[in-house]
Amino acid sequence: MTTTADSTAELRATVERYWTAADVRDWDAFAATLADEVLYDLPQTRERIRGKERYMAFNREYPGDWRVRVERVVADGGGRQAAVRTLFTDRGRESHAVHFFTFDAQGRISGITDFWPEPYEPPAGREHLVERY
Repeated sequence: MTTTADSTAELRATVERYWTAADVRDWDAFAATLADEVLYDLPQTRERIRGKERYMAFNREYPGDWRVRVERVVADGGGRQAAVRTLFTDRGRESHAVHFFTFDAQGRISGITDFWPEPYEPPAGREHLVERY
């Protein structure tokens, strides 16, 4: 039987694998953390991406040579959710972000909501992947 402590550790490990894979652009490892029906929300740009294939394309196509470092993970194994604070660096500029994750019964990421420091208009060229709301 998996305890809440075990499942909390598993969720934390999944989030760490997700961010490590994103940072080094290991898209196979990144994809392995995601549920097929993953739902990604960006409230600042009012964008939503449905499904693993589109979300993978969004990440592969994202411009720049950004880097990400996990600063803190708080996970709730019983509730199958986690909150993460990260530090992103892009072209010498640092910014913090907060991310909320939900997980399916297999421990894969099924939902992601990213909160960036300020609202912004999305860059051109990803209209084929997102819905605006």
